[in-house]
Formats: sequence, structure tokens, C-alpha cells
Amino acid sequence: MATIRYVLGILCLVIFGCFTEPSGHLLAGGKADNEKAEGIKVEGRKGLGLITESLVVRGQRLGFAHKITPDPYAKERMRILQIAMLQLGVREATGRNDGKAVAAYLQTTGLKEGYPWCAAFVSWVFKTAGYAQPRTAWSPALFPKARQSLEPLPANLFGIYYANLKRIAHVGFVVKKEKSWIISIEGNTNMDGSREGNGVYQKRRHMRTIYAYADWIAKGGGYEKVH
Repeated sequence: MATIRYVLGILCLVIFGCFTEPSGHLLAGGKADNEKAEGIKVEGRKGLGLITESLVVRGQRLGFAHKITPDPYAKERMRILQIAMLQLGVREATGRNDGKAVAAYLQTTGLKEGYPWCAAFVSWVFKTAGYAQPRTAWSPALFPKARQSLEPLPANLFGIYYANLKRIAHVGFVVKKEKSWIISIEGNTNMDGSREGNGVYQKRRHMRTIYAYADWIAKGGGYEKVH
């Protein structure tokens, strides 16, 4: 009888469990100025129709799950997020788009301190990961047609449109989707989610506020990784 109950339990999990979304523990903060990537590892396991990847930073785990069909770029997406996540806690020196880390982000795009830097932060992360592109401080340039995506996959970019500017004017990384929300890592923002903030933050944004997504990791669009 116990064996029958066990088999029936497994069948229920296979039928119903495969379509549940796992919860993940989010890293609440970090240290500034290019802290060494110590204590980082990627773990993976398969089971019941899900392939789960866990990003572990400083002993804390952030989980992702791919339903039925795994994302062939999952580990690469994790690596990009590792780099971005270690910048959590970076703050401007005086609130004028300045400071050691901010200067490094802007330098990636050929600019000096003083300019808005959300797109430069994205460019710096990809450069640090060894990518030849993107290299821009102009948010709209991060959403070319060849790179646009319909899905908020981990490490995809999200863009927010500002009607007064008539363009995308803020960008950041998707960490993961939670129902109708995305968890993000983004630069030049603050606790209120401003596009002219003072540091690198982890945010929670409703998907209704997102204008576009872009995928700079999956093949296509003519961009190559620098090896």
C-alpha cells in the first residue's frame, strides 16, 4: 500500500508540480567598488520537468527554473548576473554621477564622470564578462530590433519608456520574473526607482512599467563574445 501511495504521489508531482514556480532568496545588498567574486558558485539539478540553476553569492542562493526545455544560455546568464550582483551597494561619491566605480562604468563607453550611467553600467558588466558589445551610454541603443526579446529571461535587459522624453531612458538587468513582477539589478537608480539615482540597486518592478526587453547573450544580431 505504501508503494502505491508513493507512486501516486510521484505521478501527482509530475502532472502538477512541473508547472509551479520555485521561490528564490534574493541578495539584499553588497559592497562597493569591484569587490572580488569570492564565494560564488553555480549549482544545477534536474527533476520533475524542471531544470533548476542556483546562483550562490556570499552564502546566499538565488534560484531560477527553466520549465521543461532548458535555456542553453542559462549558465552564461548566471555569469553575467554574478558580475552585476557584486556591484550592488556601489554609490556615487557626491550624487553628481561620480565616484570610482561610476567613472569605470562611464569609461567603458568613452565618457568621463558627470553623465547618466545606467546604460554604461550595463556596458561595463558585459565588457567585464568578455563581450565585445554593447558599448553605449545611450539607453535606446541597447534595444536594436535584432536584440529585442519578448521574455524577461535572467540577464536580459529591460527598458523603461519616458513619455516626456519620447524614448527609453532607463535600463537594467532582469534577475528573474515573479508572477507579474521582475526583480532587477540596475545602475543610476535609488530606492524609489528613479532614472537619476545615486547607485546600483536591486529593484522590484511591475511588468506593466516595462517597455521592452533585449537579449545580448543568445546568438544572433551579429555580436560576438571576446574570448
